Amino acid sequence: MPELPEVETVRRGLAPAVEGKRIRRVRISEKHLRLPWPEGFVQQVTGRRVEALSRRAKFLLWRLSGGLWMISHLGMSGRFTVFPPDASAGQPQGLGEFYFQPASAPEPAPHDHLIMEFDDGARVVYADPRRFGFFDLTEDPATHPMLRGLGPEPLSEDFNAAYLARELSRRAAPVKAVLLDQHVVAGIGNIYACEALFAARISPRRMARSLSPSGRPTQRVERLVVATKQILEEAIRAGGSTLRDYRRADGREGGFQQKFLVYGREGEPCLREGCGGVIRRIVQSGRSTFFCPGCQR
Repeated sequence: MPELPEVETVRRGLAPAVEGKRIRRVRISEKHLRLPWPEGFVQQVTGRRVEALSRRAKFLLWRLSGGLWMISHLGMSGRFTVFPPDASAGQPQGLGEFYFQPASAPEPAPHDHLIMEFDDGARVVYADPRRFGFFDLTEDPATHPMLRGLGPEPLSEDFNAAYLARELSRRAAPVKAVLLDQHVVAGIGNIYACEALFAARISPRRMARSLSPSGRPTQRVERLVVATKQILEEAIRAGGSTLRDYRRADGREGGFQQKFLVYGREGEPCLREGCGGVIRRIVQSGRSTFFCPGCQR
């Protein structure tokens, strides 16, 4: 499932193509996604202008004119593709690398569930073979059931050592489980939790409270905050990670999977200089955890 870097990459790819544009026409499939299409979805969205496209955790927030918000989630296999105004021209129309450049704009494919046409002739197509993504409409994203109660963004100033120390001290669970708790910090997924813990030299099996028994920042907590931000920022620069279905808005794969130091490397030697350990895989809360028992304590 796409995690924060993948969703942020998609946002950055879509934004130049949709912000400030008016939605001229909307088509949706007859099939439900994870949630049914909101009642009157086509009528409510058509004719509105996309004023801004932002992200909260792993959700895309489309601020539309007239005070309406569209919330979208990619699920496991959702993908947005942008077709430029003149798809047959084969050249971007001033929006750089984020435009997908097909020889021609094809008719809707079986898994195309949403097609939005804009006033400049561009089209955005959402395809989702497994149909685990969703779209919803709201007047206030902060009160939406999917977003209400989310923790701070990991790349924000609110996610800091003081905050994380307090949260860790309150939880009798492994530290990796706390990082994946969206009520503690929003958007960190399994891949990046593994990589951040490795970068911070912290074992994913270590109990959260042991990192900060008093609730005050410690060196390990500070290292974990710094590592988490660095890993996520590096992943965003690389365009996210492609393991199976994920693609950017221009159709390309992400590149961060080529930089994994522990994730998916079970049985391979640790790449940390002087360690000599071997990467192990364990299962925590039903998710695979990769780590080096030699240098993660």
